Amino acid sequence: MNDQKNNNNTSRPLDALGKALNSQVLIKLKGGKEFRGALQSFDMHMNLVINDAEELKDGESVRRLGVVLVRGDNIVYISPE
Repeated sequence: MNDQKNNNNTSRPLDALGKALNSQVLIKLKGGKEFRGALQSFDMHMNLVINDAEELKDGESVRRLGVVLVRGDNIVYISPE
């Protein structure tokens, strides 16, 4: 019987985001834009508040944005750095 509740190697997506709070994350959006910054908070829709955010192009910072709210519907992936 495959019971994922007892499997300690899996976690829900929001649990993974909780572990990344106050850490640097890389975020890719629909349309290809990428942002990096410290994950300050998130909600159940995966809307994110990012501190010290910067827009990236080809992995290099092209613009510093400060505090940014990213709407969850636009996110392709979030990766802890």
